[in-house]
Amino acid sequence: MSSRALLLVNRHARQGQKGLSEAIEYLKTLGFDLIEESTEDPKHLGEVIFRYQHQVDLVIIGGGDGTLNAAVDALVETQLPLGILPLGTANDLARTLEIPNSLGEACKIIADGNLRRIDLGWVNDKHFFNVASLGLSVKITQRLTKEVKRRWGVFAYAATALQVLWEARPFTAEIAINGESVSVKTVQIAVGNGRYYGGGMAVADDATIDDQRLDLYSLEIKHWWQMILLLPSMREGRHIHWESVRSLQGQEIKVYTRKQRPINTDGEITTYTPAHFRVISKAIAVLVPQKSEVKS
Repeated sequence: MSSRALLLVNRHARQGQKGLSEAIEYLKTLGFDLIEESTEDPKHLGEVIFRYQHQVDLVIIGGGDGTLNAAVDALVETQLPLGILPLGTANDLARTLEIPNSLGEACKIIADGNLRRIDLGWVNDKHFFNVASLGLSVKITQRLTKEVKRRWGVFAYAATALQVLWEARPFTAEIAINGESVSVKTVQIAVGNGRYYGGGMAVADDATIDDQRLDLYSLEIKHWWQMILLLPSMREGRHIHWESVRSLQGQEIKVYTRKQRPINTDGEITTYTPAHFRVISKAIAVLVPQKSEVKS
C-alpha cells in the first residue's frame, strides 16, 4: 500500500487515547508517512478528509462504528481507500470484514494492501455500513451512554436492550419493497447492508457486505418476553426464521410511519421517517485480510 496516509482517531472511542500512540508506532514501523489528526467530535471527520484528500493515498480511521459512520460520506466522495483500526466498543464493521481487534494485526492488514470494494446502505441521503433501524434499537441508542459503553464494553448493548424491553410498544409502519407494500405492527424494523451490528448480532444468517442487497427484518412480537427468547437466535441471524419476525430482501425499500420516528445508522441517530433505503453496490474500497471472504 502507498505510504502516505491520513490517520484519524476518535479520542473518545473506548480505546482511542491509548490506541493512538500504539497505532502511530506500528504504522511508522511499517513504513507509513502519516498525517495525524484526532478529534473530540467525530462529526468533523469529513471536513478533515476533504482538507487532506489530495495529500494522501488512503485514510486510516481508529474508532468504533459511529466514528466510521461519521466519515463514510467523505470517503464515498473522495474515493480514498479505508484502513480500519478497531478501537470502539462493538467494532461490528471490523468483525464483518474479519479484521481482528489486535492493533498490531490490524495495522499489518493495512500495510499488506489487500483492497476489496464493499457495498454501502443509504437512507435519506445518509450512507451506512452495517444497519439502519427504527423502534427498539433507537431507544437502546438513546440509553447507551459513553460511560455505559466504556464501563461494560460490548456487554453494554445486551444489558441496555434488556432495560428498555419492558417499555417497548408496537407501532404501525408501511413497508414498500419489490413493487409490493405491506402494513406491519412492530417493535423494530432493521435494514442491514452488512452482517453484524449491535455488538455482534447478525442481521440475517446469509447476509454479506458485498451481496448487493439489503436485508430487512421486522420484529412483530406481541409480548416483551418473546424478545428474550429471540435474542440467542439474533447472534447468528437465525431470528429471521421465527414466525414473529418478518424477513424481506431487496435493493430499494421505503418505510412510512404515522408519526416521524428517528432512525439510527451504525448506532447514531441521523435521520427520520419517512425513510427511503437503497444499496450502493461496491461503493468504497476497504483494506481487509488477504484471505477474507468478507462475511458482512
